[in-house]
Amino acid sequence: MGDLSRVQPVFTHISSLLQTRGKALLLVIILGFGGNFQSGYHFTALSSPTPFIQSFINSSWYERWKEIPPPQTVTVIWSLIVSSFAIGGFCGALCVKFVAGITGRKKGVICSGCIAVIAAVIMLASKPAKSFEMIIVARILAGYSAGFGWSFHIIYLSEISPKNIRGRVTLTSANFMSLGRLSGQLFGLTEILGREELWNVAIALPACFSVLQVLVFPFLPESPRYLFIEKQDKEACRKALQTLWGPGNYKQEMDEMFTEQASIEAAHSKGPLQLLKDKTVRWQLVTIVLIYWFNQLSGMSASFLIERVGRRPLFWGGYGAMCTTWVVVTILLNLKLGAGAGTLCSEIFIQSDRLAASVIVGMLRWLVIAVVGFVFPFLIKSLGSYTFVLFACVCLLASLYTFFILPETKGKTMLEITEEFKAITVCGKSSPKETITETKL
Repeated sequence: MGDLSRVQPVFTHISSLLQTRGKALLLVIILGFGGNFQSGYHFTALSSPTPFIQSFINSSWYERWKEIPPPQTVTVIWSLIVSSFAIGGFCGALCVKFVAGITGRKKGVICSGCIAVIAAVIMLASKPAKSFEMIIVARILAGYSAGFGWSFHIIYLSEISPKNIRGRVTLTSANFMSLGRLSGQLFGLTEILGREELWNVAIALPACFSVLQVLVFPFLPESPRYLFIEKQDKEACRKALQTLWGPGNYKQEMDEMFTEQASIEAAHSKGPLQLLKDKTVRWQLVTIVLIYWFNQLSGMSASFLIERVGRRPLFWGGYGAMCTTWVVVTILLNLKLGAGAGTLCSEIFIQSDRLAASVIVGMLRWLVIAVVGFVFPFLIKSLGSYTFVLFACVCLLASLYTFFILPETKGKTMLEITEEFKAITVCGKSSPKETITETKL
């Protein structure tokens, strides 16, 4: 039910895009199903077919060596299959800046789709080939595509959106993630595709959307901000905006890009290590790393209220509510009773820092996914229902941090948000000042 409730806002966001006269809606849908939908699907697709895959490991081992594998061996191989997706995601996030610098946003998305298709082909072939190693390879490639595509998905959405609806558009990435999780659970059921004869089809299924993405995306426009700020092609930027949002001169949006471009002309695009050493973006880095770690450890998801009430109240209020929820869950279990963070990275870094920040956040995101996936069974075994107290503590910390530290980003330009972070003071100290020259038109 949790995934279903988080999927519902996607229809609200998409219906608001129906009012546009360009291709923005098509781009959001194709990018969503080829992007974060894939990640969400693969997170849950293994749940139901688990016994059949473990049986396949036993049978393929016996076919090869004519002996039944020890239970510990099957457990190790199964753990590799599960964790290999996060390993691939980590590697994919690591390569984002390098690939984006060579191909740009649009070709990077197409590249991600191609890798997902290759992973699906290997997964489909693993069963007839009787090779559990191919499953591991397929999961690594699928994870690589997901880690790669996750960063491009967020960046692309933020760079095509006018600031007045930026939150609404970028939040669709989280909605498609939840839709993917729900679909993975649904198609993984034994009544549908999670059967012994079809489990490999169930895992490879989302690649159908990747094929669609590879075929359609060449006909969609490149990111307008990328064209204006990095390629310095003003006319191509205007045409991309018109293709996405319909006829218009888009002077306000292009003025904002021009101001941002003027402010970063003296600064070269930073790599991840350079960004980590840059004290002027210290609070942005601290904030985004903590928010994404809190996110992965709590299951927080923003709602369609983001444009109405702002980001900051949703973050601290949401984490506070989840803290209370996990405390209640712990109490109910002991009594034997039953019953958009993605937007932030794209908003708090200017163009020259955004890719490097995505690399850092992406690597940490996939690292925490791997750690939680590995550690959680041991926590359940040792702490039982009190495991959820840990989630409550994480949510409480997140609520306090975002209430007292995180500036509001709603309706502000990238430069305005940067200045908000520089004004943060803790113990009487603030971030180092860096002169930013704004060019007035």
